[in-house]
Amino acid sequence: MSKTTLAIIAGVSAAAGAAATTIFLSSRPERNSSLASPSATSPPTKTSPSAPVPVSPLPLKELIPLVNPSGLFQYGFPGPVADLHPTLSTTSAFDRRTRNPLWVAEHITPASLSASNADRRHSVFVEDENIPTKFRAKLLDYFRSGYDRGHQVPAADANWSQDALNQTFLLSNMCPQVGEGFNRDYWAHFEDFCRRLTNTYPSVRIVTGPLYLPRRDPEDGKWRVSYEVIGNPPNVAVPTHFYKVIFAEDGITGGNVSLGAFVLPNAKIANDKPLADFEVPIEAIERASGLDFAEKLPAQRRRKLCEEIHCSILVREYLDRHKDLRGEAPRRKSLA
Repeated sequence: MSKTTLAIIAGVSAAAGAAATTIFLSSRPERNSSLASPSATSPPTKTSPSAPVPVSPLPLKELIPLVNPSGLFQYGFPGPVADLHPTLSTTSAFDRRTRNPLWVAEHITPASLSASNADRRHSVFVEDENIPTKFRAKLLDYFRSGYDRGHQVPAADANWSQDALNQTFLLSNMCPQVGEGFNRDYWAHFEDFCRRLTNTYPSVRIVTGPLYLPRRDPEDGKWRVSYEVIGNPPNVAVPTHFYKVIFAEDGITGGNVSLGAFVLPNAKIANDKPLADFEVPIEAIERASGLDFAEKLPAQRRRKLCEEIHCSILVREYLDRHKDLRGEAPRRKSLA
């Protein structure tokens, strides 16, 4: 909020307060003339006008309410309910309104990415039965929708266990994503960048999720939120953007954490587009999503990821990425 805005609010508040005081004083009844007039034998005395005495409201505990709004809870709690759901490979919160996750968190390490105890050919997309049926994304919603079932936590990050891999195929870990040029291309290279961070940092945590951002109407200049909904009947919202918040840990308890935050449009992106163009302050994602990501991380432990390494994608073919998940470490930046 700007200083000008604050000044306007302060001015209006002061004026309103003065007006209220004037009304209060002018509404007081006239005092009895016989009481107000001094006696003939008494000399006149100078008196200052008395200030209005504020009336204190009764303490809430002394009030007897005439209604009980919370009585609604005898029939159930309306919500919102986030459906917090931990699995072997993910922890997530679900948005029942959009049928998409609010966020999905994962943890990758050199050991977890080096293990190969699973086969993607044995995994299938499934509806998440932990979500109530009426709020659940359905397999049929994606059928001929023109969008991919886009993993928020990549399947490749959970090859250390078949069960862990299978759980990444729950639809509660999916959002509708543009396929060619995004999910199968630039977004996949971005996921590869996150894995390659484990060559530099021994522990990497990533939070991924959808955003529904406003666009300015070219005709009237007003900002509006507009997104497609897929399914028949319409059921699953198509996000306009996706975010990733990266916590690259130095491996020391209470040590430094390098933070990176990125927002990408759900659209085709050329592979020569610099990843750094999508870097944003973490606060921007928090404001857009209504989420808090690092409120307990003190400033003295925070570092900026893209000031330590070159934040850039490496375009690798699908088979090459999956043969060597960790790939080549992102280049460190010179401290000079």
